[in-house]
Amino acid sequence: MTVIPEGATLLVVDDDQIFRSQLARALTRRGLQVSVAADYEEAMAIVRAEAPEFAVIDMKMPGKSGMELLQDLLVIEPATQVVILTGYGSIASALDAVRMGAIWYLSKPADADEILAAFDRGRSEPQVATAVDYQAPSLARAEWEHINRVLADCGGNISEAARRLGLHRRSLQRKLSKYPPKA
Repeated sequence: MTVIPEGATLLVVDDDQIFRSQLARALTRRGLQVSVAADYEEAMAIVRAEAPEFAVIDMKMPGKSGMELLQDLLVIEPATQVVILTGYGSIASALDAVRMGAIWYLSKPADADEILAAFDRGRSEPQVATAVDYQAPSLARAEWEHINRVLADCGGNISEAARRLGLHRRSLQRKLSKYPPKA
């Protein structure tokens, strides 16, 4: 049972047109009034016009990022509940998103039920994780997350990221071309 009431307004922001439209359809079937945007500018226009109660924002988009959108959206509509989605998840970026005002953070692919559950979890009291709950990432996954974090800090500049990581640029490109390892 979700805490999002039927008829609530929800904004879906993702540059992947297929994912965006499928997610919007699934959320509409669950009784929500869904608006969609492909980038920062479209999303901000919808925020100003419609003031959505909820938003699902992709972190990486062309132009301004989902984190910039999160920040600016909450200045205009501080009551909007936001869940951040990303295909490049890391602990550091999840913490950044929550510190900036997102109520939850999900890795892609995420379906409508997972997103609605994230809104529920974000509204409940945080629970302290025990040692049994924690699954340490594999060394390969931790390396992949670190590389992507450094690359994001460099604004996507592979040469600069390679310099900071102490790698040859071509070695970094090979590592980036691989799929993320399982956690």
